[in-house]
Amino acid sequence: MKTMHRRTDWIILAMKWAGVMALSLLAVLFIIRWIGWSVNKRIPEGGVNTSMYVDVNGSRQWINIYGKDRNNPVLLYLHGGPGSATSLFDYAFTRKWSDVFTVVTWDQRGCGKSFDMFHPETITADIMMSDGKVMTEYLRDFLHVDRITLLGHSWGSYFGANLALAYPEYYDAFIGTGQFIDPDENEHRLYKAALSWSDNDPEGREMVDKWARSREQGEDDFLLRNRIMDRYGFGMMKDGQDYNMFMTVLCNPNYSIKELLDYMRHGEDAFIPYMSFLKSGGFREMSLLGRYDYSMPYYNIDGDMDYQTNFELACEYFSKVNAPKKELLVMKNATHGLLESRSEEFSALLHGSVIP
Repeated sequence: MKTMHRRTDWIILAMKWAGVMALSLLAVLFIIRWIGWSVNKRIPEGGVNTSMYVDVNGSRQWINIYGKDRNNPVLLYLHGGPGSATSLFDYAFTRKWSDVFTVVTWDQRGCGKSFDMFHPETITADIMMSDGKVMTEYLRDFLHVDRITLLGHSWGSYFGANLALAYPEYYDAFIGTGQFIDPDENEHRLYKAALSWSDNDPEGREMVDKWARSREQGEDDFLLRNRIMDRYGFGMMKDGQDYNMFMTVLCNPNYSIKELLDYMRHGEDAFIPYMSFLKSGGFREMSLLGRYDYSMPYYNIDGDMDYQTNFELACEYFSKVNAPKKELLVMKNATHGLLESRSEEFSALLHGSVIP
């Protein structure tokens, strides 16, 4: 009986210590969160750091504006996806451009901080193009500038190039990274590459064949597609990040604790309307093939191992672009996640070549 009591006492003591340790860890995380949040929330002297919601075609859409000098040119960053808002962590890399640009980060319709579970969004090419035009007009008026630089990643490069072609009077430069050109040709080239990669790999070939069957049925399996690229060393984030993702999210100045929890619960819901858009004719009609005339400087910063948005296709398109100035900057051994995984290198290229 005494042995049983001793065991019970030890169990109770261990549970108490576990509780104390858990509370201590939460306290430490809270302190780190508060300090990081406070630091990242500061307004640079002579600069700007503000967030707001903008009414865009009846949709409440969130932006952050950050820069170290209000007189710097304005850059609008267009995240990828479509529907993959990066506001949870993008301040970690977009602020690296804030010494030369006033950077606007925007959670596009129905995703990130613009997500509204009670009012699900409808996504079409016309709606997205109209949203881009309205947001641009708002920023021109709010920041008192005539023209804005566009920087788009992945879907954002496709979206941004379409905006630059449609409204050349609004933009002083276009910068595409992970440049997306055409959905059908992009997938065709990825499939050909995947067949080559899996030539002597029966398990890999089975994955490729399964993906091909899903494509034929109009039900593209994006997770399987990404697993194939990961398997052969071409995954989006093969290089990880050059910043600490956990600390970046924890100290995010744009998210309250409640918003972080809401994002974890509902983040994937934002993709649902975008899945229909990806399969639509409207998405394909945004193809850049055959549309090469830009009225502003055209830049690409691309990874030479990018198959998510095919690097060779982006190079072929670039060779046909007509623009007052154009430059292709290649990041060696980089895949699709170059903007996030090698943000220091990306920022150095941006500073070195793409300054108005």
